[in-house]
Amino acid sequence: MNPGVLILGGRAPVALDHARRFARLGWRVHVADSIPCRLSGWSRAVAAAHALRSPRQDAAGFAADLDAIVSRHRIDLLLPTCEEAFHLSHARGRLPKELQVAVDDFDKLRALHSKWDFIELARRHGMDVPDSARVRSLDEARAWAGGRGVVLKPEFSRFGVHVRLHPQGLPDDAPPLPVRGAWVAQAHLSGRELCSYGIAHRGELLAHAVYHPGWRLHRSSSYYFAGEAHPRLRDAVAALVRGIGYSGQISFDWILGGDGRYRVLECNPRATSGLHLFSFTEDLPAALRGEGALREPAPDSARMIAALMRTAGWWTALRQGRLASWRRDWHRARDVIALPGDRAPAPGSLADLGSYARLALRQGCNLREAATRDIEWDGEPLGAAER
Repeated sequence: MNPGVLILGGRAPVALDHARRFARLGWRVHVADSIPCRLSGWSRAVAAAHALRSPRQDAAGFAADLDAIVSRHRIDLLLPTCEEAFHLSHARGRLPKELQVAVDDFDKLRALHSKWDFIELARRHGMDVPDSARVRSLDEARAWAGGRGVVLKPEFSRFGVHVRLHPQGLPDDAPPLPVRGAWVAQAHLSGRELCSYGIAHRGELLAHAVYHPGWRLHRSSSYYFAGEAHPRLRDAVAALVRGIGYSGQISFDWILGGDGRYRVLECNPRATSGLHLFSFTEDLPAALRGEGALREPAPDSARMIAALMRTAGWWTALRQGRLASWRRDWHRARDVIALPGDRAPAPGSLADLGSYARLALRQGCNLREAATRDIEWDGEPLGAAER
């Protein structure tokens, strides 16, 4: 029997990307999620999609569901893609010992996810970081900034949600910080935004990609990924994963300043869109199993979520007078959702969007919150994974 992989976070384009890569190599591919995931579930690469209980709301049920799927379908590798990675790491002891789980220890993930602890960790391992402070009120942030440009963000957050940018310094009428735990204040940096994605195994970096998020939704997620070559940035990532003995997927946000310095802003110990830049000839499943040498995509590769580029991207280009740039980028990139011979994920993503809208109405939240709140982890104690 061919090996089997269970990919979690099936709602995400990166899960679909992983599914296609494993299927091309003959793996039996299963996906699972705690909300509808027709984006990946409708792909020809996927043998079956499974429903899970929410790890945030029912930790023991989540672990039991995983154990049942792994046993029933003879899964060899369990691969998280989104923030369920934290819950999976916490529940590792509930799963069979012989199962390979592509996630590191929980304490290590926590340190990387914390926007404060990560800054200290990065500094210790040689990364250049912005001047930062941990604060609990706007008055503390104002006193620390001393009139400098500043960025404020919750210690635990994602997708740029709740981030406040004040490049000219905190205004007198800035609203108080919500009571949501500690916040991190960072010196505001100008420069070129870069993102990186990597796969490591026992401290060895086995895959790495860098991209510029050229088109994005406001200040949040990007939908256009333009590959670039930055060897110094790759070497910095390799040094950190070696220093902490990291295994799993790991991603970073950076600023390349006019002085030529790369400063790391934060870490996401999970999959991000740099994954899309690798060609399907690159054996990323082998990297996740700790096999082979370092893999990097072609530096001029470009990918996009075409539906968003065609709508939000075109509208942004029209408003900003960038239609020529939009056309050039459109023709340069390949879609990551609908591929020849596997186009059902595109309508699947629309079906998922409808499900998120119904969830948002029922829960009294916005679409972004509805699409992630069942798996988010914001530093709170996690429930027991054992029944």
